[in-house]
Amino acid sequence: MEPRLISPAPSPLFPKPNGTLLIEPPSTSTFANLHVKRRRCLKMSSSSGTRMTLEQPGGKMVVELVGAFNELTQRIMRHRSTVLSTSSSRLLFKTLKFSIPILHSLPLLPDGRSPLSKALSIAIILADLQMDAEAISAGILREVIDSGTITLHEVRDRVGTNTSHLLHESMRLKNISSKVEALDDESASALRVFCLTYYDVRAIILDLVLKLDLMRHLDYLPRYKQQMISVEVMKIYAPLAHAVGTNLLCLELEDLAFQYLFPHSYLYVDTWLGRHETVSKPLLDVYKEQLLESLRSDQYLSKIVEDISVEGRYKSRYSTMKKLLRDGRKPEEVNDILGLRVILTPESGVNSSAIGEKACYRVREIIQSLWKELPSRSKDYIMRPKGNGYKSLHMSVDISDKSRKRPLMEIQIRTAEMDMLAAGGTASHALYKGGLTDPEEAKRLKAIMMAASELATLRLKDFPSTNQTDHRNRVFHLLDKNGDGKISIDELMEVMEELGAEGEDAREMMQLLDSNFDGLLSSDEFDLFQKQVAI
Repeated sequence: MEPRLISPAPSPLFPKPNGTLLIEPPSTSTFANLHVKRRRCLKMSSSSGTRMTLEQPGGKMVVELVGAFNELTQRIMRHRSTVLSTSSSRLLFKTLKFSIPILHSLPLLPDGRSPLSKALSIAIILADLQMDAEAISAGILREVIDSGTITLHEVRDRVGTNTSHLLHESMRLKNISSKVEALDDESASALRVFCLTYYDVRAIILDLVLKLDLMRHLDYLPRYKQQMISVEVMKIYAPLAHAVGTNLLCLELEDLAFQYLFPHSYLYVDTWLGRHETVSKPLLDVYKEQLLESLRSDQYLSKIVEDISVEGRYKSRYSTMKKLLRDGRKPEEVNDILGLRVILTPESGVNSSAIGEKACYRVREIIQSLWKELPSRSKDYIMRPKGNGYKSLHMSVDISDKSRKRPLMEIQIRTAEMDMLAAGGTASHALYKGGLTDPEEAKRLKAIMMAASELATLRLKDFPSTNQTDHRNRVFHLLDKNGDGKISIDELMEVMEELGAEGEDAREMMQLLDSNFDGLLSSDEFDLFQKQVAI
C-alpha cells in the first residue's frame, strides 16, 4: 500500500489499538505505507467530481509531508492547553522537508520497514510523550544520521544548532551498555547513574524511545540476540526510563523484555489478564466511560469544576508476575489489576483549593453510588496528607456482577494541582529507584532535569501564529511564505525542490487542487486537500 487521497473519514489517522499498550504505537504497516512506489499514483476526486491522479514524486512527497506534520502536531497538542508555537511548527516542518527525500533514498531496514517508517514511528512516540520540537526533530533525523548520509554539521546548518547538539548527545549514548564488562546489578546501577549525571535528559529519553522501537521489532533477530537485548532493557533501560519520569516507557519496555526472556510465563499472565476484556472493548474503557459520563452529568460538579478527566491503567504483565512471585499469590488474589484516576480542574478563584477538595469528595460520593466500596482499603490523603505533602483520595471498589467475579478496581481522586505535586514528588523517588541512592542527590538531579526541560521550552516559545484555530492552517501558513493568503505556483515549486523533486511537479499538483482555476491555492482549497490525505 501507499499514501493515498480519499474522502474524509471520521476515524483518526492512527486509531487507538485494542490491548494494553500504554503509548499509542502506529503499526508497522501504517508507516510502511509512506514508502511510495514511484510507478504508482495518488488518486483523488476534484471539486467537479472528476477522478484525477498525482503521478509525480513531488506531489507524493508533499502528501507525506502534510500527513506527517499534521499527525505530529495533533499528538503534541492532544494534552496541551496552549497552542504550538510558530518556532516549533517551523522546526518540525523544516526537519520533515529535509528528512523525507533522504529517507526515501535509503534501503529497507533489516526488520523489513522503510527508514521513513521507522523515523516517523520514533517521532510519534516522542510526540505522545509531549517532548519538545527539538527532541522530535532529533528523533526524525536519527535514522538519517545513522545511515551516514549526512553529518551533524549539515544538520546544524540546515535544521539548527540545538537539534544538532541533541543528536550529538544521543549518538554518545549509543551502545552505552558496552562500557561495562558484566551486566550485574552493581554495574548496571553505576551505568544508570553515569547516564543521569552526564547526559542531556532529552537525549536519554530519545535513546529510550529508540530502544522501545527496537523492542517492538525484534522478531527478525535470532533468539539469543533477542534475549541479550532484553537483558539490557531489564537491567539498564527500563529502570532508566522510570528514573527520568517516563513511566509509560518503563512499563512497555519491561513487558516486551519479559515476553522475550520468559515467553511461557508471559503467555500465562497475558492470557489471564486478557480475561478482563469484553468482546467489544477493554473492560477498563467500559468503566472509564461509565464514570466519566456520571461525573459530567452531575449538576453540583458542573458548577464548581472547569474540567474532568479520567485516566485508566492496567497492571503491566511484568509487575503482575513480580507480585505473584514475591507474595506467592494466586492470580485471582491480585487486586490492583484495574485502576482509574480522576483529575479535576476547579473553577479559578480565591478558594480554588478548597473548592477542589469539595469536588474530590463529591466524586467519591458518585463512585459509591456506582460500585460497592471496600472501606478497609480506602485512604483519605486529603484530610491526612502524607509527609511529603501528597494529597489524594484512594478507593477500592468491587466491580463484580451477578454473572462474573472480577478483581477489585482502584480509583484515585485528585485535583490538577494535587496531581502536579504528586508527579513532582514522584520524580525524586524515581531517580532514587533508578540508581541514585542518595535522596538529596536525586532531588538535585531532578532540579537540573526540570531546568533543562524548561530551557528548551523557552527557546521555542514565541507568539502563536495569527490563525491557530485549526491545526491544519499551520501547514498552509508555512507554505504561504509571502503571507498573502494564497499559495502560488512558485511557492509550491519551491517546496517541491526542497523535497528533492522537480519543481515542475508543482504544476500537476496545482492543476489537481486549484478548483477555481485562478492559478493560486486558497486556504479552503488547501484544507480540502488536507482532509482527503490518508496514509
